[in-house]
Amino acid sequence: MSTHDPALQTGIAETKRVIQDAATDITVVDMVANNLGLVAGALAVVYITAVICAVREIMYSRTSQGSVAWLLSLFFIPYVTVPLYFVFGWRSFSDYAKIQITLGRSERARRADELGLTDHDETRDWPVLSRVAGVPFLAGNTSELLIDGDATFTAIKDGIARAESVIFFQFFAIHDDALGREMADALIARAKDGVEICFLYDDVGSHSLSNKYIERLTDAGIKVCGFNENHKFLRVLGPMRLNYRNHRKLVVIDYREPFVGGHNVADQYVGRSKRFGRWRDTHVRIEGPAAVACALSFVEDWLWASGNHIDLPQVSEIPMPGDESVLVMPTGPADKLEECAIAFVEAAAQAKHRLWITTPYLVPSLDVQTALAAAAMRGVDVRILLPEKRDHWTVWLASHAYEDTLVQRGVKIYRYTDGFLHQKVTLLDDDLVSIGTVNFDNRSFQINFELTLWFTHERLISKVEKMLEEDFAHSRLTWPDAFQSRSYIFQVFAQGARLLSPIL
Repeated sequence: MSTHDPALQTGIAETKRVIQDAATDITVVDMVANNLGLVAGALAVVYITAVICAVREIMYSRTSQGSVAWLLSLFFIPYVTVPLYFVFGWRSFSDYAKIQITLGRSERARRADELGLTDHDETRDWPVLSRVAGVPFLAGNTSELLIDGDATFTAIKDGIARAESVIFFQFFAIHDDALGREMADALIARAKDGVEICFLYDDVGSHSLSNKYIERLTDAGIKVCGFNENHKFLRVLGPMRLNYRNHRKLVVIDYREPFVGGHNVADQYVGRSKRFGRWRDTHVRIEGPAAVACALSFVEDWLWASGNHIDLPQVSEIPMPGDESVLVMPTGPADKLEECAIAFVEAAAQAKHRLWITTPYLVPSLDVQTALAAAAMRGVDVRILLPEKRDHWTVWLASHAYEDTLVQRGVKIYRYTDGFLHQKVTLLDDDLVSIGTVNFDNRSFQINFELTLWFTHERLISKVEKMLEEDFAHSRLTWPDAFQSRSYIFQVFAQGARLLSPIL
């Protein structure tokens, strides 16, 4: 046989490969054998850490299903699960809860009563919401419904221009684009006139915010802080905060004028994105005592994020320019229970005639699904308005799986077709409206810091009703067999996405 025979050459090459692989394996074995102490130490650290995580999960469990999944994973694949648990499972906000105690959150209801701000009738009618908020309904407010980005940011810029002493500026996502620079210019102009400005952003939502943008603000004397700036994501000891985000969108002018809603500071929120087109969103502007409650929410966030106290003005009375009652409800992972979910489940339970919900994401817990289905079964007109377009694939897919479950129980699901829908508004009968930052998903109900305002005055309720009727007119109703009519592959992916619901 010739040495140039192709079969022989192939055989020789294969023999060399086998010998090389064997030599490599021997080298690896030798390396492990020569470092048994280090290997044993590493294994011990992994398993001890897994045990610590498991004990903590048992002690601080909120749902048995999630805890069992974590415990099994920690037992069988600790090498993979331990780092994941530190990111997604380790809920540790006792330091934030201490700040709430330090700033006297438990005394706010009494203080509101002393100042004559409490609307006792509304607080009595909605006891669960008031208990969740930690404050009563506050009387004497006026409200302005701000539909879409142009109205919202025009109003915010006008408010910034009116500021005389202090501005609190807080958003989940802030981009260094045209709108972001417009807002920066407005803030810098007021800072140069001596207005004190605190600028708070979420590190995840604003991950693309440039250092140049921040330097412009700080050079003008504006105090700037990322929410996790003093609580870094990647820590050698303790929890990683990557999974926990501050999703609040709040501007407060001089403790008298807050703006709250669904908009973030980016061009797409004013309809400048070719991908999304019209951006359908809602904000609200308030004047009155509710501004103080909103400011206190910001002060808590600022102290936790920056470590710096904000000296609040001492007042003997607070102006009450209107006749509307407002409940200010900040919620988040520092709550002992899932307070945000409790509030919305209670609203669903109280509905008699209609419950209209608009949200960009529908990933509800079993309790929320049960409340919505029960309302529909007792004859309530339960409608949920979702976007037709998608911005996050996984959440969008999961929403279709939940949509199918709810439609089968009599809930009417609509898909908005006139652009991208991002508003977070709830209308309950003719009695109650919520406007805020809460999406109907597990992240808003359990994981994120959120802010919701609740209104009971018929004037704002009628405006919201008219607004939502217009939104439903630009949407399509999902038919009962819509999910089953999709391809089998789509159904598999949607149901698979649903399995990730605890972190969506």
